[in-house]
Amino acid sequence: MVGGVTVPRSGDGEPRARDSSPRGAPRLADIAAQARVSEATVSRVLNGRAGVAGATRHRVLAALDVLGHERPVRLRRRSAGLVGLVVPELTNPIFPAFAQVIEQVLAGHGYTPVLCTQLPGGATEDELVEQLEERGVTGIVFLSGLHADTAADPARYVRLAARGVPFVLINGYNERIDAHFVSPDDRSAARMAVRHLVELGHERIGLAIGPTRYVPARRKAEGFTAALGESLGVSGAAAELLVKPTLFGVEGGHAAADELLDLGCTGIVCGSDLMALGAIRAARGRGLDVPGEVSVVGFDDSPLIAFTDPPLTTVRQPVRAMATAAVDALLEEAAGNPVRRTEFVFQPELVVRGSTARPPV
Repeated sequence: MVGGVTVPRSGDGEPRARDSSPRGAPRLADIAAQARVSEATVSRVLNGRAGVAGATRHRVLAALDVLGHERPVRLRRRSAGLVGLVVPELTNPIFPAFAQVIEQVLAGHGYTPVLCTQLPGGATEDELVEQLEERGVTGIVFLSGLHADTAADPARYVRLAARGVPFVLINGYNERIDAHFVSPDDRSAARMAVRHLVELGHERIGLAIGPTRYVPARRKAEGFTAALGESLGVSGAAAELLVKPTLFGVEGGHAAADELLDLGCTGIVCGSDLMALGAIRAARGRGLDVPGEVSVVGFDDSPLIAFTDPPLTTVRQPVRAMATAAVDALLEEAAGNPVRRTEFVFQPELVVRGSTARPPV
């Protein structure tokens, strides 16, 4: 037995699959099929033999994981350390999407992620950081944390750095914090959405975003008002009247869309996919067709958003690229390698689906 996998020997000394393997134990053929390699390659990996490329070895081990079987003890990687991941919540699907990729990248470097989620009435960000420090984490990744809130005191991050804890901040920039930042280009995202609607023929376009004390929302508002001026000649003051800060989430998107529809908007740009779903619900609540009478654009391209009704046109955050850059910067810092602390800004991508169309004549 090798880690619960039956590997009987053939005449040439190599293990071979046995048709009558114990109940629940995978056959070499099953693992080979899942990993898309030969049974001989599987046996070499399971027995810790040389001559297998690293990528191939990883596929075999991943196949064991997918099939729900434990890896052989000799092949289990010892963790290089713990890395904390602090997220505000998990109900917005973009946060689990980020968490999954960050955890995958960390695991690829041999680190064990520790996911910390803030819940109403639960631990605060500061309390979670304290608990992570008590566990001796190698570093911390903050996703849409207090660093994104201009009303929050940035001194907490200054103190964290003074204690020698490496950290990186995703989605939110503060010039008073000396750290690595990773962000999408929120201004460009809003411009993309506005240009798309203008090209379709919309002339009355509004923006539904979260509170503008948050850096991503403020940047989207800046990009939106600039784009209205560039594309439609709308003055700054008039454009600001078409920006409706509200609460994050479906309910906030619904409330903001109601105001924008009252102003005669036929196109609505939203600060998140969830807000866009709220905007669609508001339009339909008035008997308006989406996209026949109202076009809606989201932001994030959260998992499953392509399967909404209608499939949502949105501006995609480059989650994998951002997550990889964040982990790389954190581990370089943890290794003591000098890396310029700055904001890494990633270009988003407009994904056109079924929630936008030409306005009614």
